[in-house]
Amino acid sequence: MFSGSIPALVTPFRDGRFDEVAFRSFVDWQIEQGSSALVPCGTTGESATMSIAEHDRVVAVCVEQAAGRVPVIAGCGSNDTLVALDHMRSAYAAGASAALVVLPYYNRPNQEGIYAHFAYLADHCDMPIVVYNVPGRTVTDILPETLGRLAEIKSIVGIKDASGKAERVTAQRLACGEDFCQLSGNDDMALGFMAMGGAGCISVTANVAPKLCAEFQHACLHGEWKRALALQDRLFPLHTALFTDASPGPVKYALNTIRSGFPDDLRLPMTPAGEASRKAVDAALKVAGLV
Repeated sequence: MFSGSIPALVTPFRDGRFDEVAFRSFVDWQIEQGSSALVPCGTTGESATMSIAEHDRVVAVCVEQAAGRVPVIAGCGSNDTLVALDHMRSAYAAGASAALVVLPYYNRPNQEGIYAHFAYLADHCDMPIVVYNVPGRTVTDILPETLGRLAEIKSIVGIKDASGKAERVTAQRLACGEDFCQLSGNDDMALGFMAMGGAGCISVTANVAPKLCAEFQHACLHGEWKRALALQDRLFPLHTALFTDASPGPVKYALNTIRSGFPDDLRLPMTPAGEASRKAVDAALKVAGLV
């Protein structure tokens, strides 16, 4: 259903408020550079710092600006099942193509609770769901067997896998079937993920290097592994540098560097990237040929 390079979009803030003008321009640039879909209000979009109304507005603006040129996979996750459902209904009404739903965080549900959470959402909203597994942030981890059960539900169509466990790609394909869409959630591991049967990557780096990330994904999807490896080597320092401080601080610094005037404000408790991180980003941008 989804494939290629899919940026987990940053949300531009200016003086503490959502900068809609900058965001609309950013959406256009991402599409022009070859991104195959867009994810507003994910982790990189600082969704955890938004009010519900603001979150839903960002999704609606993204859908409106994309204007059907690429799918929009709206971040809709919450540790409260009913709040996640409200986000899904709002995104569905706005015209988003699917919902990206992170595993419930903090609550630490068991596997049956994880299954019940997603089954309830699927039962109460017709929107396709992409499960988002990121144990490093949520503590919870969906096992392949549980995902296999969820894959039997028609509207649960894929996973963004940020587990960091490469073997999961094969285990999940065997549990869920070859048509279940597996998207990497780790830029630095995307080459191996794609070689093992992945369909694409929901990417942090694509915020900054959308064209290169799109070319990398195109090479992987067409079996051009030598070219993919060369692009991986070119992008790898950036993959690393963007996580040398709490994300999305380094990402917003990089965008402000390559796109003059792009706001680099962050919402507390996130703070700007430190000096060492900025130096790492500067060096990585040079390796990638972006400055």
